[in-house]
Amino acid sequence: MGYYTVDDFSSALFLFYVLCITFLEGTANESVFCISDKIPNNKDNYILFVIKDVSCKSFKFIVFQYKKGKGKNMAVDNNRVIIFDTTLRDGEQALQQSLSTKQKLQIALCLEQLGVDVIEAGFPISSPGDLQSVREIALALKTSTACGLSRALDKDIDACYEAFKGIDHYRIHTFIATSDIHVHDKLKKNFDDIVEMAVHAVKRARNYTDDVEFSCEDAGRTPIDHLCKMVENAIKAGATTVNIPDTVGYTLPYEFGGIIKTLYNKVPNIDKAVISVHCHNDLGMATANSLTAVMEGARQIECTVNGLGERAGNTSLEEVVMAMKLRKEYMKGVYTNIVTENIARASQVVSGITNEPVPSHKAIVGSNAFAHSSGIHQDGVLKNKSTYEILTPQSVGFKENNMHMTARSGRHMIKAVLEKLGYREGSYDLDDIYARFLKLADRKGQVFDYDLEALLFLSHEQEEDSQFELDSLNVMSGGKNIIPTASVRLKIGKRTRTESGTGNGPVDAVFNCISRLTGIKLKLDNFVISAKGSGMNAQGQVDVDVIYNNRHYHGKGLSTDVIEASALSLISACNSIYRAQLIEEEKHEKENA
Repeated sequence: MGYYTVDDFSSALFLFYVLCITFLEGTANESVFCISDKIPNNKDNYILFVIKDVSCKSFKFIVFQYKKGKGKNMAVDNNRVIIFDTTLRDGEQALQQSLSTKQKLQIALCLEQLGVDVIEAGFPISSPGDLQSVREIALALKTSTACGLSRALDKDIDACYEAFKGIDHYRIHTFIATSDIHVHDKLKKNFDDIVEMAVHAVKRARNYTDDVEFSCEDAGRTPIDHLCKMVENAIKAGATTVNIPDTVGYTLPYEFGGIIKTLYNKVPNIDKAVISVHCHNDLGMATANSLTAVMEGARQIECTVNGLGERAGNTSLEEVVMAMKLRKEYMKGVYTNIVTENIARASQVVSGITNEPVPSHKAIVGSNAFAHSSGIHQDGVLKNKSTYEILTPQSVGFKENNMHMTARSGRHMIKAVLEKLGYREGSYDLDDIYARFLKLADRKGQVFDYDLEALLFLSHEQEEDSQFELDSLNVMSGGKNIIPTASVRLKIGKRTRTESGTGNGPVDAVFNCISRLTGIKLKLDNFVISAKGSGMNAQGQVDVDVIYNNRHYHGKGLSTDVIEASALSLISACNSIYRAQLIEEEKHEKENA
């Protein structure tokens, strides 16, 4: 007897004919007929075919299962790892305030474009608003499966159904704690009661959909015999996915992988469900634990974009996906359906909407992930990017790597940047430029391409000189009927000029004044405020990126007053633009000389 899973009846018939050809092996002395399209005492849809020879002396049986209706069956492929994203549920729990339905929908559609298989849209029982959000997301999704979370309680499961009523395919994810500390101290029950509740919950969910996931909360600290018993009973009750969470990030990779391996060895019906893992990052092991579980047979990873989640966060989607892609051979050929070139955009969308900045050192998506400052590293990358980059920036959606010019940069880096700016070797004294560059880098911290170009054309005095300096600043803002107004006085060369103006906020009003005073019409591309220090004495640092004549310029300002810091940052950028204008004039004069 063979057991095969397909999506629909048409596929079932096609598979049947293929199997017939295989069994018949080209002979004509056998006939085929369907005995039954439903095997009794089973909730799934089965087809039983019998192949018998003409004399009816022998029979061959073929059984295969097809799903229909309320669940979406994941194609059976033992090498494919299903990506279950819980940014909108577990990730949102880490935020200081809830996301709106519109914000959640925007993230969900971004996740679908990313290629996420299952999107856990929320916890419908938690509030009417969350139920409605889950419903709207489910209605909007075209390829991803929407999922709702529920405790092992009838009202929770029924709320999931209300959220998904009338939708073709969806998943109900129900859970209950299984560790001793949770069973005894939180739930105040014995383990047999917990098993009974889990079985009841799975069966109730199966009344609504064929796609049911069951999670053993705190599986990482659950006695292994209890865990095996729970998994076996959940599958027997109808769970098509069983999730093994390391809820508090307690286990180590070898230990967690051993749990998955033991389940495969001891649970007799484990082949009837997809084994999933959901790891937290309390000890920094979430990615390692998830990948180790996959090596031991798990075929679903629950994760979030940017690793967002409770406490120290969840498994980072971008990390596990790129690890499996890069180390596919070592990972025994597993793969995902994620469109990796969309990872950077998804990271930026989630970060922007949740107001959770991505750390610069974050693997895969951090601003430093493809940045190089060390002279040795820069020299290697300039010669062969693979020397210090195991992934290309383009593979995750970034345009290119970043070479930061700092005091650690070497001559090779300076030469490469000047060549990129169009200056041929021999048209400048590299030793002189490099010596002046080091002094500038020590003073500024980071040097930009326009700073380097200035070293070629401007004198030492001009390098230090600022055309624009802030003399005074006054701002009025606040209240519904008060228009934000600013008055700015700048020292421009040897003169002093004053300008007043309005804006949609105090910073905008200040920027409008500075733009008119300097005569530089630029476009603000990025504006970032960060705190330097802590408490009431902390200073605000403002970094701006602006575009002028299709070239990017950076400005930085520091002050205990963030409005003043904003003004200083824009003035800093304007001074860089002014120096760039002087350089263009010098170049023009040399060309005409």
